[in-house]
Amino acid sequence: MGRAAPPFYEALTLRTAKGGEDTTMTRRRFMLLAVALVSLNSFFWLAQGGFALPKAIINQFFGSRMVRAEVLVQAADGSIQDWRIDRGVITAISGSSVTLRERDATSVTIQVDPVARVTGSVRIVSVAQLRRRLRVVVYHQANAPAEIVQVEGVGG
Repeated sequence: MGRAAPPFYEALTLRTAKGGEDTTMTRRRFMLLAVALVSLNSFFWLAQGGFALPKAIINQFFGSRMVRAEVLVQAADGSIQDWRIDRGVITAISGSSVTLRERDATSVTIQVDPVARVTGSVRIVSVAQLRRRLRVVVYHQANAPAEIVQVEGVGG
């Protein structure tokens, strides 16, 4: 006969008169399946943040120090959308356009959709309520009126 199995192994593969050898194999398979599932879950739990861009990088490019950005996004239908993001202080408003002075002293005039969504302020909820000296971030597709205006506060 061979040498005796380690005690922990015997406990996992204990044979009973009722189930016979098939019960031992079923327990072994169950144990392997349980270990595999726990390992897989642990991997995804620990690695979930590693598959995305670190928040520090996103904040560096799109945080409060951003002046302007152009972002290309692939839409669900496969087309490419060219988005502009402009941050600055409103210096003029006329009709459906807003002129911003950006942090680098560039002045840019942006068309704004009259029904654009205005966010970030409890008191200012529509495009008609925008006024000079507000610090805003304007999101729009290239050559299209702005769809979103985010109010950040009063700027200088």
